[in-house]
Amino acid sequence: MTQLHFFKSPKVWLYALWKFSRPHTIVGTSLSVWGLFAIAWATVPALDLPSLWPVPVWAWLACLGGNVYIVGLNQLEDVAIDRINKPHLPLASGEFSRRQAVGIIAFCSTLAIAIALSQGPFLLATVGTSLLIGTAYSLPPIRLKRFPFWASFCILSVRGAIVNLGLYLHYSDRFGLQLAVPARVWALTLFVLIFSFAIAIFKDIPDIEGDRRYSITTFTVQLGQKTVFDLARWVLTLCYGGLIVTGPFLADVNGWFLSLTHLAAIALFWWLSFRVVWQNRTSGISYSAFYQFIWKLFFIEYLLFPLACWL
Repeated sequence: MTQLHFFKSPKVWLYALWKFSRPHTIVGTSLSVWGLFAIAWATVPALDLPSLWPVPVWAWLACLGGNVYIVGLNQLEDVAIDRINKPHLPLASGEFSRRQAVGIIAFCSTLAIAIALSQGPFLLATVGTSLLIGTAYSLPPIRLKRFPFWASFCILSVRGAIVNLGLYLHYSDRFGLQLAVPARVWALTLFVLIFSFAIAIFKDIPDIEGDRRYSITTFTVQLGQKTVFDLARWVLTLCYGGLIVTGPFLADVNGWFLSLTHLAAIALFWWLSFRVVWQNRTSGISYSAFYQFIWKLFFIEYLLFPLACWL
């Protein structure tokens, strides 16, 4: 494919940048930033919203910059693997050159750090730690993605603990609240930690060919696709089951709303999981569609949980 240039075809170039940024991660990051803001604001709804809105906007921009750096660096180091597993990505397809990709991730990481520096210690710690872990995940010689445990640890620590706790403390600091993490935020953090582990397992299932060829030792390579698929289903079920049971006992949360909505979500998940097309099936839904549904469940969490806090 011909290499793209912004000034020659800006719309096509921007679409390639959108693919490079891995849209599902951008949506997930955006919802987590705004969801945590809604939870923090629910603590003090009397605070004037117009005076607060710059706080989440700057946090959002910083986290988006960090997001693009992390996923971009991963693509930069995985071009050969992506030509097998994800040939539609801009580097793998040749839409972006290596030099263009380096420029994009350098700009985004610099922007993320610059904004975080101006917004306080908790946002700086959140963004800085995420960038360090993202770098260790992809970049040789460390390249933690080669090891199943450490690859999963990187994903769940950033998506689960660092983002949720860091952003909540950042908002609390900027709103003048007590710098303590309430039980409802710990519950959300634990839920997302386990959910992120499930995502880390699910995401490698279709990539077995490229990972095996380039010695990326994932759980799927070690155990097989169907075994890992079943494991990931039960991990996600444990995740939802915990919140369904504990929801009614959480303070400052509409627990029954939380329990019933999560019961409906996990029931739908199981129904769709039985319809995934494998080699011995000819009808149903593709694994790609099912994986995108899992991300939708992740997105919805940052709508349901803040809503439960406000209700």
